[in-house]
Amino acid sequence: MNILFLSSWFPYPPDNGSQIRVFNLIKQLSNKHDITLLSFFRPSGRLSGTNDGEITADRLDAMRCICRAAYAVPLSPFRPTSLRSVMGLFSPRPRSYVDMYSQRMQETVERLWEEEDFSLVIASQSVTAPYAATLKDVPKVFEEIELTTLQEQYTRQSDVLHRLRYGLMWWKTRRFMARLLCQFDGCTVVSPQERANVLDIVGATCFSNPSSLTVVPNGVDLERYEGHFGKPKPGTLIFPGALTYIANFDAMEFFLSEVFPLVKARHPDVTLRITGKADGVPVNRLAMDENVTLTGYLEDIRPAVAQSWICVVPLQIGGGTRLKILEAMALGTAVVSTSKGAEGLDVTPGQDILIADEPTAFASAVLRLLGDGELRTRLAVNGKKLVRERYGWEQIGEKLDLFLHQVVRNYQHRCIDG
Repeated sequence: MNILFLSSWFPYPPDNGSQIRVFNLIKQLSNKHDITLLSFFRPSGRLSGTNDGEITADRLDAMRCICRAAYAVPLSPFRPTSLRSVMGLFSPRPRSYVDMYSQRMQETVERLWEEEDFSLVIASQSVTAPYAATLKDVPKVFEEIELTTLQEQYTRQSDVLHRLRYGLMWWKTRRFMARLLCQFDGCTVVSPQERANVLDIVGATCFSNPSSLTVVPNGVDLERYEGHFGKPKPGTLIFPGALTYIANFDAMEFFLSEVFPLVKARHPDVTLRITGKADGVPVNRLAMDENVTLTGYLEDIRPAVAQSWICVVPLQIGGGTRLKILEAMALGTAVVSTSKGAEGLDVTPGQDILIADEPTAFASAVLRLLGDGELRTRLAVNGKKLVRERYGWEQIGEKLDLFLHQVVRNYQHRCIDG
């Protein structure tokens, strides 16, 4: 097939969750199909803490090695006080979509559509979905719907004004997404829990049949995680996640204030490294001391994770499946996670991971691993085996490919019947 793939993030280098997913799915699909990539990118300095960096010729060439063609369009930041954003308060669409609308992206989509004979269009995440929805006479797939994070931001608000603000945002998003999803022939989510949540939020009538909403999980490049990346250092914890992502910041705020003090009371020398970008983040809200290090962005995360005794994933909000857990398991690092953090993963607590939700229980799990080398080894061995058996990108790409063929067949049948 000749596929137009719209991406919310430029996928190279693949160094955050969204980029890793898009890069690997395109890599797998390109083995069987011609892919034209049209991607947003966030220029440096325009979205503090969440930029892709400038799109250089080398980055475009890296994607052109696996794509038939690759193009990139800048994404403007959401400016809450701009005139367009303020006017968006009166729009049925969420005002971030109003303010961040890109005429250049729309024109590029239409130009490529006129120049090429595409047999399928894939829109990755909600940022690109509206541009794909405008295209007619072609099957369209919405890749990776994620509504849980915004929903949980709303439901967790206790302040009346904040609840009203997030309530309006959530109400508009639900209505907008319900209408948008009806314009797609197939949709994917990364976990069974997200699938159930999407059906509950927008209703099953948005989908032509139950099979048009399917689970395509996240995975790991198994070959890349083979090898030796250094010896684990005693008493080291790691949280591999940029604090610029709200769910990661919330997780560290919880862990540092309620869990880490309990761990340090028993193991004063324990250390925690938090990797990833923290630009523009209110780190002063985090209960940090000399036991905690912000590493900043690491070009290669593997040595930092492999050299840690324990990977902690104390997530409280968010949807999807956690690449940080899969990558830690692939590197042989034991994992302690909340139920929310491990949501969507086919893991067995006590066998390949430890699960705890309350602060004392989470601290107890960490302390247990700090003092039990045999348990760390058992979790490491079982976790690595689990990833190799179920979460390689090759098998995930095969699942997506089968789904895309089914979407196209269903679309063709509807055209014939109609």
